[in-house]
Amino acid sequence: MRTTGTARSTWTSGDAVIFEGGMPNSGVPSGRMPNDRMPNDRMPNGRMPNRRMSSGVRSKAERWEQRVQLGAHPLLYPAIRGLGSIRPVMRLPGLGILVSEAALVREVLKDSQRFIKNGPSGSGALWTPVVGPKALVNMDGAEHRELRRKLADLFTPGSVAAIVEPAADSLHDRLHHGLDAGGHVDLVDCVKELAGGVISRLLGVPDDAPGRLPNRELFNLGSSISSLVRLGRPTLTERQIAKGRSAVGVLAGPARVAYRKSDSQTFPGRLRALGMTEEEAMGIVSAFVMVGTETLVSFVPRLIALLADSGRIEGLVEDRSGVPSAVNEGLRFTAPSPMMLRDVVSPCTLGGVAIRAGDRLLLSTVHASKSLGGFEPGIPIPPHARQLWFGAGPHFCIGMPLAMAEINATLSLLLDRYARHPWVVSSRQVSRGVLIPGYRKLELANA
Repeated sequence: MRTTGTARSTWTSGDAVIFEGGMPNSGVPSGRMPNDRMPNDRMPNGRMPNRRMSSGVRSKAERWEQRVQLGAHPLLYPAIRGLGSIRPVMRLPGLGILVSEAALVREVLKDSQRFIKNGPSGSGALWTPVVGPKALVNMDGAEHRELRRKLADLFTPGSVAAIVEPAADSLHDRLHHGLDAGGHVDLVDCVKELAGGVISRLLGVPDDAPGRLPNRELFNLGSSISSLVRLGRPTLTERQIAKGRSAVGVLAGPARVAYRKSDSQTFPGRLRALGMTEEEAMGIVSAFVMVGTETLVSFVPRLIALLADSGRIEGLVEDRSGVPSAVNEGLRFTAPSPMMLRDVVSPCTLGGVAIRAGDRLLLSTVHASKSLGGFEPGIPIPPHARQLWFGAGPHFCIGMPLAMAEINATLSLLLDRYARHPWVVSSRQVSRGVLIPGYRKLELANA
């Protein structure tokens, strides 16, 4: 598969959510760890999907990726994968209906008439008390379509380049300074600073602004909002809402200044030019900050680890035409947005299971994507699963070009550095007990 320009990102529309605690009534034996390349996963019609062939033996890259998943969710991840291998649609008492097959997940995401994001237990409604009612991530219908239309011009290749390039320049300096000095560079921390630099641009904060928060602190603020979500809680507690509003208040301060200046060179200023009120603009800014930080920092180090562990870095250095397919395959295999939620508003049948109005759908993008097989960038992703980690239909990720620009910038810098002086992954630590699976540390050193 190939992408063009800066398309494809890990930003979701606020969909990434995780179960809190274990999976009740799962039917998965304790300690069972399903293979990431399930041999018996089938389409609802019984046919085997178009996928990679499995040898049953995981590569080094796949073993490390499994450790990442299990570090975050040692009980939940095997349960989700195990349930997905049993049947494509399954009712889980007290939680909702688990949908694990890619074609069915896509069907749900594309049908905004029967399945809505902004229902009482959907992911969109979680954010309304924190960011207000018109933040895109918590909207549906005609109003949502109109706002997406207005925002589309803010995510052209030229627009996102202006947001990402200053942060990428700082990443370049830190990467080369650390490696030239013969030391180790923690890629996880580097990507957090990159994300913080992008946040500063979204807020409209100049680099030399008095009292400007460091990039890492901006990332931490954004992360503190997104980390409030758990699938086991359909709503946020009053304490969580207060915490989220406090973080949004800090982030919104400089964004309000930029909005009031009506500077078309800033993101808040452009939102004002589109006719948005100040509160609407603050909701949009806050939403883009909170839904893009965790998944980006989760994905980029995992992608680099996958490419290094599978011996593909040198090949990409020599031929950059393989980068788009490597990134897309990395997104498929890591599934950085592992679960999405929808509320059912009209009865139907899905995968042979009767669905009632008021049901909550748990869309398992992690199983739908990973069940296709191991990490193989040279093999096309089947159409029914393509880009599923970004969503589909009316809520397909609008911030995709921005995050992909960050991913491409980081990968390009690392490939350029490798061409000048090869590097290796010298040490790593898996994050444990976190919301989004990832590395706590991934250190690079000169080879």
